[in-house]
Amino acid sequence: MQKNRLFVANKPSKISSNLFLSRLKRKYGVKKAGFSGTLDPFASGCLIVAFGEFTKLFRFFKKEPKVYEATIWLGAKSESLDNENIQEVEKILPFQIDDIRIIVDDLKGEIEFIPPKFSAKKVDGKRAYELARKGKEFELKTSKMHIFKSEILHYKHPFLKLRLEVSEGAYIRSYAEIFSKKLGIKATLSALERLNEGDFKFEDEKELNPLNFLNLKENFYLKDYSDFEFGKKLEKNSFQNTDIGQYIINLGKFYSIVEIKENSVIYLLNKVEI
Repeated sequence: MQKNRLFVANKPSKISSNLFLSRLKRKYGVKKAGFSGTLDPFASGCLIVAFGEFTKLFRFFKKEPKVYEATIWLGAKSESLDNENIQEVEKILPFQIDDIRIIVDDLKGEIEFIPPKFSAKKVDGKRAYELARKGKEFELKTSKMHIFKSEILHYKHPFLKLRLEVSEGAYIRSYAEIFSKKLGIKATLSALERLNEGDFKFEDEKELNPLNFLNLKENFYLKDYSDFEFGKKLEKNSFQNTDIGQYIINLGKFYSIVEIKENSVIYLLNKVEI
C-alpha cells in the first residue's frame, strides 16, 4: 500500500513541474502523487509535493504569502516575459535607485493584471501556452493579485533583484511587465526562485505533518465515530461547534473534513489516514 506523504521539494530551473514530479515518483517508487502551485520551467524553488491520499489536502492548506526572489533584466524583450524567448536586448542607461524604489513602493496592495499568454491559464479548454506556441490569437481575462511586501535586494545594471511577498494566483512575470511599463522600458525576468508558500519551505524533502499546515479549525463529533466509518448522514447538532464553516475532525485512526452549512453538513473529505 502506497504511503501518504507530504514534503517540500526544491525544483531546479530548466525543467517543468510535471517532469520534476515524474522524477520524484520514480525516486520514491510511488504512483499517486501531485504538487501544488506550478512553477514555470525557467523558475526554481519551493514545490509542495504529496503522495497518496495527501494529494486531496492541497486545497485546505494555507499557501500564502508566497515569497519570491525575482531578477528583472532591464531592456530585454521576451514574448513569454522570461529568459526563454528573448527577442531583443536594448542598451539603456542605468536608472537612479531612488526612481526604481518609487515604483517598487507604488506597486503594492491589489494590482490588476493580464496573465502572460505563455501561462497555464485555460482558454476554451486549452492551455494558453499551447495556443501561444502555435501562434494562435486569443485574449486572457484581467486578474488580480496582492503584493504584500516588496524590497530591492540588489541593482547592478541592467539586472534588478527584488524580493516579493504575494498572494496565491500572482504572476511575477506580469509584475515585471507592469514594473517595466512604469519605468518606460521593455524588461523581462531573467531568474525566479520561490522561497516559500505560507509556512512551506524547502527542508531537503523532509516529511511533514499535514495537520500543521491545514487552514482549518478542529471540531468534535459528539456521537458514534462509526457514522464516519460508514459515511452516514451527519446532523449539525452532533458537533460541538455548530457555526457555519469547514472543520477537521480527529477520529483516531483517520481524519475527516466536513463543512457545516446553515441547514446541513457535508463531507469534503472522509477517512484520510494520517
